[in-house]
Amino acid sequence: MNIKKYRHPVLFYSLSTIIPWLFWFVAAYLSHQTPSDNGCGIALSVFGILGVMSPMIIAFIMMYSDPDLRKDLYERIFKFNTPKHFYLIVTCGLMLASILLAQVISLFFGYSTSQFSLSGGFSFTYSLFSPWFILIFAPLLEELAWHSYGTDCLRARFSLFTTSILFAIYWALWHFPLSFIKDYYHSNVVETGLIYSLNFCFSLIPFVLLMNWLYFKTDRNIFVAIIFHVTAGIFNELFATHPMSKVIQTALLIVLSIYLVVKERDFFFNRDYHEAEKYNENNVELLRGCK
Repeated sequence: MNIKKYRHPVLFYSLSTIIPWLFWFVAAYLSHQTPSDNGCGIALSVFGILGVMSPMIIAFIMMYSDPDLRKDLYERIFKFNTPKHFYLIVTCGLMLASILLAQVISLFFGYSTSQFSLSGGFSFTYSLFSPWFILIFAPLLEELAWHSYGTDCLRARFSLFTTSILFAIYWALWHFPLSFIKDYYHSNVVETGLIYSLNFCFSLIPFVLLMNWLYFKTDRNIFVAIIFHVTAGIFNELFATHPMSKVIQTALLIVLSIYLVVKERDFFFNRDYHEAEKYNENNVELLRGCK
């Protein structure tokens, strides 16, 4: 697939910002009204989900007119190759391992072992929808936008490293209206303090670098991105984790990201997508030859 066919980043990202923001600012207003007034609870949920869903709809509409893009999307959703075991293990287990290790490190700074107990609840609520629904459904909708069109239209023009940094900055800004929706995760993070709000923003940089590393290492497998995103949300809600442990987790992911970027410089910094893929294939062949 010629990735350069993903050629409209300005249009995609403009629409994927303006439309969700309109829905979310309305949802934020409704969240501060009395829930029983005029069906505010139902409307809040509808506007919230429409905001999350909008980039996916935009991406699908932009791909629909091009048969090559439609075919590429279909094959990546329904005919993808099963990733190698190593990448599957990393996809499913990295976020669990990183939060557990962060909690272990936090013990040396005096934080409680109670963090390792199951939380028994969630750090947010969202009107009509269960937090479990949001933790699974929202990443699914997002990654069907970001890794069907959004990442590829940037990668067609920039190196993987630049693509990831640009998207991480965009993604932090994209979440901004959610911080005004009462009792939602992002508004609760803001209330915990500035350091934790900044941590959420900075954590997206290593998170996106690692997610895109997995995405391109598995031949642009959309479900790898979905699973990685889902596990990040679930495992950060599963335990009674102290917010400072999430700061430590960010530091750990930054260290891992730096290691990968240095180790695979050509893969991350080669602007030409196909040249980077050749580098990746050569590495795979080298590893096979060492066995």
